[in-house]
Amino acid sequence: MLDQATRRWRAALFVFMLVSGVGMASWVARTPAVRDALEVSTGGMGVVLFGLSTGSMAGVLVSGPLVRRYGGRAVMWGGAAVLTAGLAVTAGGAAWSLAGGVFAGLALFGSGLGLAEVAVNIEGAAVERRIGRPVLPVLHGCFSLGTVLGALLGLALTAARFPVGAHLLAVAALSAAATVWAVRSVPAGTGREAAPEASAGPKDRLAALRVWRDGRLVLIGVIVLVMAFTEGAANDWLPLLMVDGHGVSATAGSLTYTAFAVAMTVGRFAGGPFLERFGRAAVVRASAVVAAVGVALVVFSPSPLVAGAAVVLWGLGASLGFPVSISAAGDDPEGAAARVSAVATAGYLAFLVGPPSLGFLADHVGLRPTMGVVLGLLVVAALLAPALRPRGPRVAATAVPPQPDGTAAAPLDDGAGRP
Repeated sequence: MLDQATRRWRAALFVFMLVSGVGMASWVARTPAVRDALEVSTGGMGVVLFGLSTGSMAGVLVSGPLVRRYGGRAVMWGGAAVLTAGLAVTAGGAAWSLAGGVFAGLALFGSGLGLAEVAVNIEGAAVERRIGRPVLPVLHGCFSLGTVLGALLGLALTAARFPVGAHLLAVAALSAAATVWAVRSVPAGTGREAAPEASAGPKDRLAALRVWRDGRLVLIGVIVLVMAFTEGAANDWLPLLMVDGHGVSATAGSLTYTAFAVAMTVGRFAGGPFLERFGRAAVVRASAVVAAVGVALVVFSPSPLVAGAAVVLWGLGASLGFPVSISAAGDDPEGAAARVSAVATAGYLAFLVGPPSLGFLADHVGLRPTMGVVLGLLVVAALLAPALRPRGPRVAATAVPPQPDGTAAAPLDDGAGRP
């Protein structure tokens, strides 16, 4: 039986990730409305999206040293405050049609999310040690569930023509209330105990470079780049892709993103039996093919209905590639932490930095043809999938909900977008 303090600790982490997912999806679902409010081109929207990317990367890179020094709860406090402020600033930028304000708000939101990610993973691992049962898979599943709830909320408010600024401001208020309760339930000191594993000293950085001498790891890195990029492309562009590329309404664009988020969630929670039965290589190859079929239908089908239905295949196919690649990177116990860290960081970069750059290409050829880049990369991932086979005796893989966060605890969780 769990004591009450441990129950509250675990529940607090679940709530924190759920609210983070709601915040992320609330922004994504309203991107067409924000683009219209700002009156920017697709390429200009790509520049705005870089605020989220750069902020998230900055938050993740500094989070480890801060956790080591101040502890996980303190960093969660800081991350929650910055995240909430970012949503509020984004709301103001959208309400007053200020592209710079939206960029700054997204940078703050991403920084807060990145700061909190490492701390939340350390806390989740500590809860696992306390209760002796997996916690991190469900923890990141809560983020996925949050994205579904946030997307549904965005869909409803888009249909009601509710002002996007007021929507994001309300989400910021919800985030503030929920995260205050959640962080207060997290005990102090856990982060400081786990901090040496989260820090990145000179030896760790040197090891991270040396691991790329392993040819198999390079192939795994390419796979994780592709799968993270595939997920990130949908997160950043799917509503606009349906609105601009297929001429659907903003409400339908939000509905399409909701379908993608649901498919990702289902894939993350239901993938375990397939991994245990067929192995990592077969599952990732099949996932890449399924995602490629989904993307191809979105790009080439003249029917908005077919394209909208195809995003389910896109989501299901993209759901497992990141965590399975992270698991494969940690097969060999010797140097596993350095390899996992390197691959997770590569995936996080692809998740956050790669998709916004698609906006510049889309300015010249349109969003639908631009997604052909994702399609071509998925073919590469399918061909490289055999690299995920264990070197030694087969190790059963466990599907965990991916969230590209680049932490060293990635063998038990998903690391993103992110991410």
